[in-house]
Amino acid sequence: MAAIGGSFDMSTTIQVPSFVGDGDLSIAVIGPDEQRRSSTSIALAGFQPGNIQEFNSYPSGRDDLPELARACFDVVIVDLDSDPDLALDLIENLGTSCAATIMVYSAQNNPDLMVRCMRAGAREFLTLPLDHNTMAEALVRALAHRPAAAATRKTDGRVFVFFGAKGGSGVTTVACNYAVSLAQESGKRTLLIDLNLALGDAAINLGVETKYSTADALQSSDRLDSRVLSTLVARHSSGLYILAAPHAFISGQVSDAAFDRLLGAARQAFDFVVIDAGSRFDMERKNVFDSSAVLYLVTQVSVPELRNSNRLITQLGASGAPCLEIVINRYQSRSLGISDEQITKALTRAPQWRVPNDYGAVLKMQKTSTPLALEDSPISRTIRQMAKTAFAPAEIPEKKKKLGFGW
Repeated sequence: MAAIGGSFDMSTTIQVPSFVGDGDLSIAVIGPDEQRRSSTSIALAGFQPGNIQEFNSYPSGRDDLPELARACFDVVIVDLDSDPDLALDLIENLGTSCAATIMVYSAQNNPDLMVRCMRAGAREFLTLPLDHNTMAEALVRALAHRPAAAATRKTDGRVFVFFGAKGGSGVTTVACNYAVSLAQESGKRTLLIDLNLALGDAAINLGVETKYSTADALQSSDRLDSRVLSTLVARHSSGLYILAAPHAFISGQVSDAAFDRLLGAARQAFDFVVIDAGSRFDMERKNVFDSSAVLYLVTQVSVPELRNSNRLITQLGASGAPCLEIVINRYQSRSLGISDEQITKALTRAPQWRVPNDYGAVLKMQKTSTPLALEDSPISRTIRQMAKTAFAPAEIPEKKKKLGFGW
């Protein structure tokens, strides 16, 4: 049977009887030695972990690790003796990429080796030959660990969506710097998702090299959860996590179910989720955002963009969309002879934010891939204030919310 990702082989999948306990465990047994693998599987007989998958080789490299993590095993049992150095490297990398309980089995009862395994991230050191009782005790501990890990996951991460009234409005620039500011000002786990699958360049703006993309997450939506998502994101030096747009041009529509699964996994894993939707925000998809979501409409002072903004605001307002805030980007007083009063009239409401025009600062950011949010400028001060306002209301006492200070 072909392995996950096709780079290392899975020899068999075993369905096993009932496990005494609350809940099921899925288990991967990894090791080149068939006899040792089989003895481990025999020791598992009599339990119901859901299924046991045997892999008859170690992953060939780090490229296979995300694929293994995507399978979302509860327990990974690794043969230590066939190649101790490779096994220890595998244990260490799995420990940082998934929440599975990692066990090792060895014919050697070596205290030094045991310490190395535990430091690498293994929770159990099993000595061959394995017996039923030893395996039962290890699985009970693994089962007890699983709910504790699940309890720490976030389920209510807030969502902030940036979209433009017209291409070239500067949505990505504003969204990227807002996300960096949000991560730094709040000190909480923040994810930026580039939803512009065709031509997104958020990662380029931030100078981050990425291997996986939003397309990978959407194409894996049937098995996507917070653990799988964590293997696809890249981390910026500011602490912001990024799910980048694909490197190559792709076409096609994103299904509501796939997007909903991605958003759910992101909200589970992160406190704040910032979405760069570009100028192609799907008006029909607004129903996936709950009442805590904030939509930022980014526009500029020009007749076409103000006209488009008016239409978007009207449609979103009529359909009961989440909180909508208007951001005037590259703002200059009386640009094109249009006054603030005329802007408000065209938009049917006053914009909440005016990001100053500073071509030099934006050009420097594009050349150096250094976010504006990490330096001091009129633009960065405005965007930092936007970010602070986004999470500050949650810290305001309830009695003040009744006076109109909360959302």
